[in-house]
Amino acid sequence: MAMRALSFVAPSSPPPSPLLRSNPPRSLSLFSPKSAPPRLRRSSRHHGSSGGSRMSLAELEPSLVVKKKATEISSDLKGTSIFLVGMNCAMKTGVGKLLADALRYYYFDSDSLVEQACGGESSAKLLRESDENGFRDSETEVLKQLSSMGRLLVCAGDGAVESSTNLALLRYGILIWIDVPIELLANEAVNAGASSPSETTLDTSNSDSFLKVLDELSQRYIELKEGYGTADATVSLQKIATKQGYEDLDSVTTEDMALETLKEIERLTRLKKMMEAAARPF
Repeated sequence: MAMRALSFVAPSSPPPSPLLRSNPPRSLSLFSPKSAPPRLRRSSRHHGSSGGSRMSLAELEPSLVVKKKATEISSDLKGTSIFLVGMNCAMKTGVGKLLADALRYYYFDSDSLVEQACGGESSAKLLRESDENGFRDSETEVLKQLSSMGRLLVCAGDGAVESSTNLALLRYGILIWIDVPIELLANEAVNAGASSPSETTLDTSNSDSFLKVLDELSQRYIELKEGYGTADATVSLQKIATKQGYEDLDSVTTEDMALETLKEIERLTRLKKMMEAAARPF
């Protein structure tokens, strides 16, 4: 199965939001932004508010804190791309999109780009089943092109940490592990399966589905943990819950995770500056 070409160009105007289309084009474009990407408008701390109502100051505050921290570290970051790894989940995606908005970066999901390059989700699945090496090569090609760009926030798929070549490509940016407890991931998968079974590859068809999904995810986590552990920093949902004094893990918000990620990035950029200063001759 031939792969579709990926072309990376810098147009004269900003691109639309990089969402998957039902009929993906034959080429993909990454852009050097001249203006901010579309902004997220709602804090994840208030899930029950009406989509048509105006946000109160309390609703705006968490996102404003994230944006303030992003502004503080932006100059030292100098447009360095950020790659997020970790088990695929809504929290990782939400953190990626919120950070992209706060830093005025463009957001991409590497798995989605691979699917587009293959001609769609079904074609990507077929390629993976019929030609594992070919599928892995396509993942590497996507990451190679992403790593050559700046000002990107990339949620990287599992293939990014299963290959030493792919991990080396991620080193062109800052690599952060978004660590979410397996129990939360299993709950999310089961709930997604209950509402839309066709969208999950996990078996959620009976009353024992949670334990089955938990076991599958635990095994997958063991396989990927070593790769995740090579990240420059880890942002743990469990640790944030303990630090904030939350009674349950569900209380940790996307803003909590994004703010902690920015603090880790700030620490890393300061460390780099110190090392560069120490290396200068007197």
